[in-house]
Amino acid sequence: MNILALNQNRKTSHHIVITTFLLLVLFIVPPSAFAEDNNSIATLRQIGKAFASIAEKASPAVVGLKADRVVTREYPFSREWPSDDSIDPFSDDFFDRFFFRFRSPREYTPQRKHKETRPVQGSGFIISSDGYILTNNHMVEEAEKVEIELADERKFNAEVIGTDPESDVALIKIDAKDLPYLELADSDTLEVGEWVLAIGNPFGLSHTVTAGIVSAKGRSGVGLTTYEDFIQTDAAINFGNSGGPLINLDGKVVGINTAILGASGNIGIGFAIPVNMAKAILPQLKEGKEVKRGFLGVDIQDLTPELAEYFGLKDTKGVLIPEVHKDSAAEKAGIKPNDIIVEFEGKPTENAKELQNRVAMLKPGVEVKIVVFRNGKRETLTAELAKRPPLSEILGRGETEEALKKLGFSVRDMTDELAQRYDYKGQSGVIISNVEPGSSAARAGIVPGALIKEVNGEKINNTREFNEALTKAKKGNVLLKVRRERYTFFVLLPLSD
Repeated sequence: MNILALNQNRKTSHHIVITTFLLLVLFIVPPSAFAEDNNSIATLRQIGKAFASIAEKASPAVVGLKADRVVTREYPFSREWPSDDSIDPFSDDFFDRFFFRFRSPREYTPQRKHKETRPVQGSGFIISSDGYILTNNHMVEEAEKVEIELADERKFNAEVIGTDPESDVALIKIDAKDLPYLELADSDTLEVGEWVLAIGNPFGLSHTVTAGIVSAKGRSGVGLTTYEDFIQTDAAINFGNSGGPLINLDGKVVGINTAILGASGNIGIGFAIPVNMAKAILPQLKEGKEVKRGFLGVDIQDLTPELAEYFGLKDTKGVLIPEVHKDSAAEKAGIKPNDIIVEFEGKPTENAKELQNRVAMLKPGVEVKIVVFRNGKRETLTAELAKRPPLSEILGRGETEEALKKLGFSVRDMTDELAQRYDYKGQSGVIISNVEPGSSAARAGIVPGALIKEVNGEKINNTREFNEALTKAKKGNVLLKVRRERYTFFVLLPLSD
């Protein structure tokens, strides 16, 4: 009984405390606070209605895209152990036998290439009533068939009109009229923190709408395209959103949703191509011709605080010119090595990537005003932009593609990650990225991951120098100094047929 009475007393006291607290809240908290909460809820409702209105108007112009793309895949290539006694002293076979390590009777290396047709799904958006559609280049590049499904479930086969791999933009068209379409905004006016909506077909779920803000602008170094000036957003973007529109609160397109950070789906970091980048090349895409871009002909790099101080600048805003290409637009304009470009067409230059993009947005033959900082003074120069050569030529691959085919392997620049992976710290050269089965290189013991240090006695540091050295060799044989694991050896390969 005493225990029960004690529990009842405790309950009674508990109720008294709660009642007292509620009364105090009612007397202490002014009615205006509750009014403010109601106003906040009303504001949220208005935002929700705004999103709903934008989505309702924009969704009919967003399309689902299915394409049958021809892709090249690599499969393990099996090679039997040598049946005779001739063993390469630098091969794994030699070390396996010498140190009695157990191995499978077959060696597998990812070298065999196979072309196959792979279905892909994505999105796009209509930009004119007669059926022009913008999407990503990686959705339709080398596609045998492209099918478009409209919001009303009508389906059309689309024609690929123009593609630009270097910006990952493509223009396709369907044979239809009086279609709903989206207007293209000025993406340069977009601000960080601004609300945006992403509409697309993630995982085949038609016309999915997500909302978020612009997290950042001018993102580059992602490694997706040559020209990167991405809008970063936390609006959920998943697989299948590629090619769909990123829309502002005016219902206009500010970007083309392109990629996400992370291999397993949306983690709140998505990237969209600024629509101004697409607008700049849209007339050329409609003509179905190769996109022509302006070209200065200089090597460029960002300024560090140390470099800025050395050259007498107060900040790092500007682009340093280590080298000017011979007979280039820059050389003709009077630009010299060690110049720092601080203004381009009346606007300050922030960094090298931004300058590259701004030059590329212009056509060959356009005259531009460039302000350089030289010997402590600013000087204004005028340059007539040349036509940008193909990427392979810029990288020094133009004259060596056929030679690489004859050698039977391809190379890539060595990065810190690759140097660590293959234990090449402190070494210089280029990494073998792929070796064709049965080629002279494969027979000579060259494998993916090997390091080429010299070409015909000439030391190399990157793919450009490798290609230049290979071009000099032209015909006959080429002598390569190769490092594989802990051993360095020479390989003489034929360049002629």
